[in-house]
Amino acid sequence: MKRYVILIFILIFSCKEESTSLSEVPLTPIGSDWKANWITTKDPLPEKNAWLAFRKSFQFKKDTASTTLRLAVDSKYWLWINGELVVFEGGLKRGPTPTDTYYDEVDINDALKDGENTISILVWYFGKEGMTHKSSGKAGLIAELYQNDRLLVQTDTTWKAIPFLAYISESEKPQPNWRLPESNIVFDARKDIPDWVKRDFEDQNWPNAKVICQGTCAPWNKLVKRPIPFWKDFGLKSYENIISFPLVSKGDTIKCKLPYNAQVTPYLKVKAKAGKKITMLTDNYKGGSEYNMRAEYITKDGEQQYESLGWINGHQMYYIIPEGIEILDLKYRETGYETKFTGTIEVNDDFYNELCKKAVRTLYVTMRDNYMDTPGRERAQWWGDVVLESGEAFYALDRNADALTKKGMFELVNWQRKDSTIFSPIPAGNWNQELPGQMLSSVGYYGFWNYYLHTGDLETLKKVYDPVKKYLSLWKIKENGTVTVRKGGWTWGDWGTNRDVPILINTQYYLALKGYKNMSEALGQVQEVDSITKLMKDFKDAFNNVFWKRDHYRSQDYKGKTDDRSQGLAVVAGLADPDKYGAIYEVLQTEKHASPYMEKYVLEALFQMGYPEYALERMKERFSKMVLDTTYTTLWEGWGIGTEGFGGGTTNHAWSGGGLTLLYQYAAGISPTSPGYKTFQIKPQPGFLKHIRAIVPSIKGNIKVELKNDKEYRLGIEVPKESKAIVYIPSRYQDIIVNGEKVIHTKDQDYKVFEVSPGFYEIIAH
Repeated sequence: MKRYVILIFILIFSCKEESTSLSEVPLTPIGSDWKANWITTKDPLPEKNAWLAFRKSFQFKKDTASTTLRLAVDSKYWLWINGELVVFEGGLKRGPTPTDTYYDEVDINDALKDGENTISILVWYFGKEGMTHKSSGKAGLIAELYQNDRLLVQTDTTWKAIPFLAYISESEKPQPNWRLPESNIVFDARKDIPDWVKRDFEDQNWPNAKVICQGTCAPWNKLVKRPIPFWKDFGLKSYENIISFPLVSKGDTIKCKLPYNAQVTPYLKVKAKAGKKITMLTDNYKGGSEYNMRAEYITKDGEQQYESLGWINGHQMYYIIPEGIEILDLKYRETGYETKFTGTIEVNDDFYNELCKKAVRTLYVTMRDNYMDTPGRERAQWWGDVVLESGEAFYALDRNADALTKKGMFELVNWQRKDSTIFSPIPAGNWNQELPGQMLSSVGYYGFWNYYLHTGDLETLKKVYDPVKKYLSLWKIKENGTVTVRKGGWTWGDWGTNRDVPILINTQYYLALKGYKNMSEALGQVQEVDSITKLMKDFKDAFNNVFWKRDHYRSQDYKGKTDDRSQGLAVVAGLADPDKYGAIYEVLQTEKHASPYMEKYVLEALFQMGYPEYALERMKERFSKMVLDTTYTTLWEGWGIGTEGFGGGTTNHAWSGGGLTLLYQYAAGISPTSPGYKTFQIKPQPGFLKHIRAIVPSIKGNIKVELKNDKEYRLGIEVPKESKAIVYIPSRYQDIIVNGEKVIHTKDQDYKVFEVSPGFYEIIAH
């Protein structure tokens, strides 16, 4: 039987050795139809942290036709049309594949005028590798302006281009830690070029640009259309704490309070003598034990204003201003991913409301070019984090957020190596290590499948299916029927102690099989479904034979305390049957070793096993310190901060927000039962909560649920169009009245079940 299992595994996962073909992935490559040239400056540039200014004037006849500028850079740009700022930080960190580059399309019709117009573009070239960026190794710009399908302007030698020498390439130490491709931003106002973005600026003395190559050429290669929205710009705002201006600095650090942890760019207006250095950084400057970015401004003589363009994050902005400088104003600009907080959940216990509030804030501050683990130390797309973040986004944010998950999925499979391994974080220029557990999670039930379940996006599923199959082919079944632990580059498992890694890997492998089986069913791969079903059955039998030790799961060589993570994952994976729930429940009441990342699965297991009261109790116990803390609006990486935390102890880590998903999915009971919310269930497990009100912004529209679980059981629900809800009412109630009429139901274990079509329903159970 063991040899048969191995043979089945080899057959169903056999695949070609070649890497994923770009023609098979949804990157919308333009191909060779770019007419423009990649251009740069004739004058030499710094190897890293270079800033370039480009200008182009042209004649334009305004009409009703659409006018689109498409452009690409390595690494970021700011765009003005006739002196009007049109894009505040365009461009995406490089790496749709290991060799290619993203480009933007911008509708600039409203900014154009009849007659002469001027395009001005400021480019920031990182020139460094990072955990979020694959450097091309060369600073450049390519741009084309179209009026409908007619090419009006393209980058060539008629453009003006200079190194923007007011930006100093090398700051004093400390530098941002090695994970970040961004450098500190230092601006010397004495070298500024006032009004250079305006239409009437005289640029005759600027040298013409130098052409590097034409169209889609190395080192930028294929150009891939930006798959996510441009950032939301909240505009310049005053800080929360009231400061009376003008104010003459005494040489102290001025601490300006932000309303919450946010991605911000600092602004100042001062009157000063030339040559004074002002430093701007946040309380998160050394967040997670490593230095992040800071900004510096060197004054010119007289009144002046400046905004540092590279975003940083935190709860407070610190301005270190030399003595004698007259401060006229200090402000900040928040920018962030274009999405709205349209999901809401509120219960009669303020602890859980505060947890959700902090979870959403943490989620938002870890979204930008990609989902991040943390917006300070790394900004990196670790897929263990992405799985939890995307799960939260499906409930808390509008559907614009789905594009960021989709982008991450495509990047993951397009960075798949020829040996079929995948790894994260990607895009990356200085990291290539596989974390096997996180990779299994990414392609599995809570990763790729959960995306499809919430979106119904079958085209995306089709395009990631083969790469998933290839990756799973790497995993080999042992003689005893369990999976061999692949070390990859870093067999991590989780932060903390008492990690039973073989069980963690085996449970996540089974979840990956579960996701792959569901994907195969969705794509009509009948033979694959049959083979996987057999493999999963044999694997489950083997898993329980090898790892179950009468009252808990444990691998042979593991000698630590019973690992709560592995017990929880065995339940949510479906490896543990109900006859083991009682024993696992006993374990989870005493063993508490998981980090906030893995704690989500422990709590979910408690809900699934039918212990909602203890799930809520443990959630409150484990997360109390960070939820009740009044200093931070975001959740932490570990159970403490700094040395008390894990991995450096950052104070903004979205993997700690799993409780938000669980409150929507289990306490309020809302979860899809078929892709794209064609059907969904309302199966509340309120535990000791007496009142729950929730709105889920599903792909079909808002789902609304309000539960009153006190002296009587009242459930108000709203089902959106083109969807159906399966409603579960506890069996202890005899009669179920829906909109004034008694309903006919079926039975499902401890529940009475019925289905409702789109509309509003008031349900009373007696």
